[in-house]
Amino acid sequence: MTQTVAPKTLVEEVYLRIRASILAGRLLPGQKLKLALLCEEHGASLSIVREALTRLSAEKLVRSQPQQGFTVTSLSPAGLRDLTFVRIQIESIALRRAMELGGVEWEAGVLAAHHVLANTPVHAGDDSKRLSEAYAAAHASFHFSLTAACDSPLLLDYQRTLYDASELYRRLSYLMTRERRGVRDKAGDHRRLMEATLARDADRVIRLLTTHYEATTRNLIDSGILDSEPLGDAA
Repeated sequence: MTQTVAPKTLVEEVYLRIRASILAGRLLPGQKLKLALLCEEHGASLSIVREALTRLSAEKLVRSQPQQGFTVTSLSPAGLRDLTFVRIQIESIALRRAMELGGVEWEAGVLAAHHVLANTPVHAGDDSKRLSEAYAAAHASFHFSLTAACDSPLLLDYQRTLYDASELYRRLSYLMTRERRGVRDKAGDHRRLMEATLARDADRVIRLLTTHYEATTRNLIDSGILDSEPLGDAA
């Protein structure tokens, strides 16, 4: 049968579908991904599925181990603490550089990204707990806008990799009940980050960013949800 979808396009489609399943919790942290089942589910060849999983592995959403295949990345308090620490270090450097180099266009980009984020509903309309994809995209765009004027592609690449690695934890935090996640003014956090960035107050921005990231980390760890996260064994 002739394949009607270009290979690169098909890889992209399979990658996006599997990524969505991981972020929506249909594929669980620690779950082994069975290639044959994924090929059947997505109507794709083994090479296509492998390439999609390799891309997800680069984003830290999937782990690849020799002789063991692919699994969804496991979540743990220690892993989250380490991830949060490294994110803060990398983004602090990138933020300082962006504030040194950023011009009017960069400032406009930060303002625009914050406006979109502030006016996008947090939760999906069909589920009061599930994070909406529109909000997830706006949230990512806002955080990347803060460092967009940084002239180091390597730093920005590290930032994106770490952001993707934190996505599983971030989605999990929105699924917690209000009692478990505590009361936080995330909208206020983002507004203060925007204001301090435009004021070129690097020390304040980094303090705010550190508090913002560490609050999510602390709430998730204190909730105990990472200790009880179920593991799956089938794709």
